[in-house]
Amino acid sequence: MSEQLKFITQELKKEPFSKTYNLISFDSLEPLQLLQVLNDIIAVIDPKQKLDIREESPDQTAIRIFTTLRVLKYKPPNESTFRAGLVQGDKLVIYPILEWLLKRVPELQKRAYLARFLVKIDVPSEIMAEEGIPDLYAQYEELMDQFKDLHKQAEKLRSSGFNTGEIRKDISNMEDEKEQLNKRIERLKRKVESHPNSQTMMNVARNLRLERDKEKKLAEQRQEQATLIQHEEQKIRRLQQQLHDQRQTSVGANPDTLLQRLEEETRTNKYIVTERLPKDITGRRKILQDLQRVVAEPAMGQSDLDQLNSQISELNSEINQLMEKRMLASRDPDDKSNLFRQQASIIAHKKEAAVETYRGLRDEYNHIQQEIEQKRDMVKEAGGGEVLKGEDFKRYVNKLRSKSTIYKKKRQEIAEIRAEVGVLSRTEEILRQRDENMNMQLSALENKKGVAGYRQTQEDLEKVSSVKSEYDDRKGKTLEDMSDMVTRMNRKIAEKKGALAPIIKELRPLRQRNTELTAIFEEKKHSYETANAGLESNMAKLEQEVRGYHEECKQEESRYHYLNCMIRMIEMQQQKVAEEMKAYTSSDPYTRKKTFRELYQRKVQEQENLGKGLREQQKTVRESHGPSMTQMKMWKDLERLMECKRQCMERNAGMTAQGISSYGEAPPAVLEDDRLVL
Repeated sequence: MSEQLKFITQELKKEPFSKTYNLISFDSLEPLQLLQVLNDIIAVIDPKQKLDIREESPDQTAIRIFTTLRVLKYKPPNESTFRAGLVQGDKLVIYPILEWLLKRVPELQKRAYLARFLVKIDVPSEIMAEEGIPDLYAQYEELMDQFKDLHKQAEKLRSSGFNTGEIRKDISNMEDEKEQLNKRIERLKRKVESHPNSQTMMNVARNLRLERDKEKKLAEQRQEQATLIQHEEQKIRRLQQQLHDQRQTSVGANPDTLLQRLEEETRTNKYIVTERLPKDITGRRKILQDLQRVVAEPAMGQSDLDQLNSQISELNSEINQLMEKRMLASRDPDDKSNLFRQQASIIAHKKEAAVETYRGLRDEYNHIQQEIEQKRDMVKEAGGGEVLKGEDFKRYVNKLRSKSTIYKKKRQEIAEIRAEVGVLSRTEEILRQRDENMNMQLSALENKKGVAGYRQTQEDLEKVSSVKSEYDDRKGKTLEDMSDMVTRMNRKIAEKKGALAPIIKELRPLRQRNTELTAIFEEKKHSYETANAGLESNMAKLEQEVRGYHEECKQEESRYHYLNCMIRMIEMQQQKVAEEMKAYTSSDPYTRKKTFRELYQRKVQEQENLGKGLREQQKTVRESHGPSMTQMKMWKDLERLMECKRQCMERNAGMTAQGISSYGEAPPAVLEDDRLVL
């Protein structure tokens, strides 16, 4: 009851109730006041119920509240005492109703709103028998069904995240764009109408647009046909590969092995279809249902996620406990079926693992086949031939072997030629050295005879003459080639002019049309740029608003966490105050001793007693301060006196030990009557 009261008072302090009740004041309410509180809460849920219960009779109040609770689908724990307790305002009846209502205020507001339109009116049978009433009632039911459908659509739109403000803004932007487009169309119409051949140009433009649409459709159909052809080719290649694989597998096989292989494959596929696939389908359907449920629910906050995580952890802990209990219960030493169950579960797991491995290998095989098909397509596109198989591949290998033998022979011949080249290069080097020696001897002989440089000059003249003859030949050939080239080019130019004449005639109207279309394009481009600038400015504003809303959301979230912490602190303080009030009002003296009031009173009394003792001690110290200071001074003088006496005694003892005693020395100090006498 105390927890129930605490929850009710805490909820009543919130908006929109704003009641300032505490546990004691709420518990001391009269039955009429308690019924008024119940009526106020129902009025928040259904505004039609807002009234003062003192203005109607108790029976009418009870009937009205009972009808409202029946519409809200409240189930009382005891029907027999519920009506009487509701009429009398009994706390044992009212408190559970308040707790139930306060826990479900948003849900009940929605239910009360729907009840105004979905609760059917009870029409007596006498009135239903009248003419026109059944048709009207059927129309009433149809309208009710339409309301249900519209409400479901509205809820879906609310949960889908659409914002009516954004939709209105989009609609207004679209209307503005529509007006701008209409203005531009009117302006273009006025421009076109001023042209002399406007109607002809409009027809040509319309035909051009139609032809372009047809061309686009034909291109799409062509692309679809090309895609279909590609798929069919892949299918043909896949079937050919399967046929080839089947032929290879059938080589050296007998009917028994083929039947055995087919039986194994059939058993595997049967297991996958009958056991594995239904599990996968149910799992996927469950995931789909969960996702649909998540999509249908409204957006969740961090607190909702934390609550769901805590529920998940609690359920996981319960599952672990139940599994441990099940394992402990199944550990019966006399029960031999556990061993067979374990073996069956192990075999089932192995079977599932084998099926998963089989499916993985089959998927990998299909993936590899797709890659092979892609590689073949790439080879065909690159201009390569078909991949060789079987006997063709063997012939290709034999051909490669013969070519490798030829290659080895040619490589050996190249090595021999390289060795011969080395010998010839060495011979050439020797001959060059000999030539240089002979040139040196000839130059020395020319210098000796007085005709130095004769041989070099003769060689240079021979080289110049040979080069001149070559240039003359090339010049003659070049002139002939140039004349032939000029004639060919003139002939080709004449041919091209003849061929280009009709094309130039066709090009002239096209150039004019190109200039017109360019002007239209520039105008469209300008309109597009203006529209784009407007949209970008709107998008920038929207982004700025979104950022502002994000910042506001963060601030509200931080404020929510701060207020939540403050509420928890206040709840703890209220709990402490309630416990203090309960202990203070308790008749048990031992319980009353545990209250903070008694504890603080004891501490205050202890501190007062301590202060009193300290004040008395301070008074005693003040009174004895003068005599104590005098006594301390006397003790210090006595200490100095005793120290002097000790020093004198030590000095006398030293002098006696050394036998020092001479006349004229000062006599030792003597203590007489507590006075030092020299």
